[in-house]
Amino acid sequence: MTNHRSHWRNRLFLSAALAGLSAASAMAQTAPDKTDPADATEVIVTATRRAESMQKVPVAVSVLKGDDLARANLNGLREISSQVPSFNFRQAASYKDQALFLRGLGTSSTSPGVEPTVSTVIDGVVLGRQGQASLDLLDVERIEVLRGPQGTLFGKNASAGVLNIVTRTPGEAFRAYTDLGLYEGNEWRVRGGVSGAIMPGKWAASLNVTASHFDGNARNVFNGQKVNGYDNYGARTKWLFTVSDSLTTTLTADFSHNKTTAPNGLVARTVKLAYPTNAVTSSPAFATAVAPAEVSDTTRNVNINYPTYALDDTWGVALQADKRLGDFTLTSITAYRFWKNTQFQDQDKLPGAVIGLPQQHDRGDLHYDQMSQELRLASPKGGRFDYVAGVYLFRGTDSEVYTRTVTILSATSTTTHSGTSRFGVTNDSAALFAEGNYHFSPALRAVLGLRLTHDEVSYRFNRISTSPVAVTGIQAPYASEGQTDATEMSSRAGLQYDLSASAMFYVTYSRGYKGPAYSLAFSTLPQDTIALKPELSDAVELGLKSRLFDRRVMANFAVFEQKVDNYQVPFFDTYNGSSVTRLINAGKVSTRGVEGDVSARASDALSLSGSFAYTDAKIEHFLCPPGAASSCFVDGGVLTFAPKWKGVARASYRLLSLGTTDVLINADVTYRSRTQYSINQTPDTVSPAYTLWNASLSYRTAGGFEINLIGKNLGDTSYSPYLQQFGQGVTRFVPRDDQRYIGINLHKDF
Repeated sequence: MTNHRSHWRNRLFLSAALAGLSAASAMAQTAPDKTDPADATEVIVTATRRAESMQKVPVAVSVLKGDDLARANLNGLREISSQVPSFNFRQAASYKDQALFLRGLGTSSTSPGVEPTVSTVIDGVVLGRQGQASLDLLDVERIEVLRGPQGTLFGKNASAGVLNIVTRTPGEAFRAYTDLGLYEGNEWRVRGGVSGAIMPGKWAASLNVTASHFDGNARNVFNGQKVNGYDNYGARTKWLFTVSDSLTTTLTADFSHNKTTAPNGLVARTVKLAYPTNAVTSSPAFATAVAPAEVSDTTRNVNINYPTYALDDTWGVALQADKRLGDFTLTSITAYRFWKNTQFQDQDKLPGAVIGLPQQHDRGDLHYDQMSQELRLASPKGGRFDYVAGVYLFRGTDSEVYTRTVTILSATSTTTHSGTSRFGVTNDSAALFAEGNYHFSPALRAVLGLRLTHDEVSYRFNRISTSPVAVTGIQAPYASEGQTDATEMSSRAGLQYDLSASAMFYVTYSRGYKGPAYSLAFSTLPQDTIALKPELSDAVELGLKSRLFDRRVMANFAVFEQKVDNYQVPFFDTYNGSSVTRLINAGKVSTRGVEGDVSARASDALSLSGSFAYTDAKIEHFLCPPGAASSCFVDGGVLTFAPKWKGVARASYRLLSLGTTDVLINADVTYRSRTQYSINQTPDTVSPAYTLWNASLSYRTAGGFEINLIGKNLGDTSYSPYLQQFGQGVTRFVPRDDQRYIGINLHKDF
């Protein structure tokens, strides 16, 4: 196995070196399609790996502008999920534990042996782990949310969709800005940046920095301290070199440091309900011990004696080069990224050990690095046939150490045990891909894309313990290693027809693929080391995109159905009297629904927009693990983080315009129907429906000065983005806007 891994490593490094030579002699940004320069509402996206009008691509895509996100205090992936109905987010105690969902499909496991189902891409670089996306959204030009399988152009971990984050590229003109946000709860955020030409016509650069702090909106009654807050800082720089008229290179580097003090759930109930019987399990001893912390569905208290927090450090560099070869463009992206995560968790959720309630304190340390190389060729547009084709190589290496200390109290003695698991995964992947358009006529074209991917995944695991046999919270010592591989095809085929100059209809079929996986965690058991099969899906989408009433109204709609085989999902089980999470191939699931995005310039002063998603995501047939309890039979149940209805309505009205000064009022309302958070279909992990209302009042001048007064959750609605059962009840996670708060954002361009 060692020789085989070395062969892979040598191939990857050789390819990266060759690509680096191409980059050194090879980046000019692909020019966008020509659009009406008078149409300021035209949105350019890179959903097809080249810049095109959003209205021309046969993909369901939502676009969020970076300036709008900053003005609204939307600074991370969880916050932007409120703006895209098909996109949902699992908040947890650490970035490592977060998860992304599109159209009801996602990967919520923290195992390093499984990939995300929704891919996060930053400036063309695919992130191998969901937790890497920890940097505040800094100097973002736009975020494109591509819905449905995008595997042909974006890779195997895009079988449900892509979050494509595009940051600003420095230009010749000098630009500088400062941005300060102050909010209730002692939350503040400061950003600043500068960009422009260093050598006109040859060399431009940008530097952006950010720092932010929030005390937190929950309290630990054990010591009176605020929790559920954060301290973050980071920076990003870009260097654009114009080597010649046909060659440009861009070097990007970024880093971030994040500290979050989110507890591992706040106790909402000290009873829990079983599926499908609704049998009640209560814990009076726990209810007594957790006091005086409030226990309710709206609690913002914990009572824990172990400081719970997480530290994340990420950094990365990327070199992109575009070389124009006649009418063709050759693009190379060489990237390296590193992520370190350390987290401390109080698993027992109590101020100390209680007879019958052991104290469990955990520490986890993760190191992850990835190296990727993409080389692609884009043909010119305007002929009978155009295409994008290329090769992609990736290596991700994960190493983790997880330690648990358990204290067991009896009437006569106190016993302490500890266990440490060391485990890791190496993932090598190589792919050839191509997607093209054949134009039968100016109005009718066919789309065909293919991607051939080969994956190799190897793991190692070793658990030691102070006890030779399993004890509460710590399984018996165990060691194992293994390797698996798979070769699969992703594809897309479809037809696109222009109904008129301002309306387009498309229908596509997509084949999605996500690689094989392993279930690795502190409590990994022998039955968990069997390699999971690749996740395969088939999706059909019909879409309509239109501009109406002299292009003042945009109306886009999509109808979709996606069926998934071997769905990779964590399932909560019991082993040796302890709760364990097992990643399994869950069988067959499906999602189908309708989505719509509408925006209108009702007048020069009034803009309206709205989007909605109806999603019917369910379990068709669940494959229960051997020996599983009756609660495993969940056929017909709903998928997690998949509300049936979700919608957003927005309005912006110019109250006053005095030459160089504008005063605007902005408002948005988000509705989400009831949502199940557990694949086990437990009744008490269902979030009820809720509605959130936000508003802002903005003062803007032509000189680039802005004052934005912001009100979040003006209806003061308490809700939870994640509910989870544990041994003695149910916990809730608390979002920043769990209650009403207000603030001010000041912005100045120079």
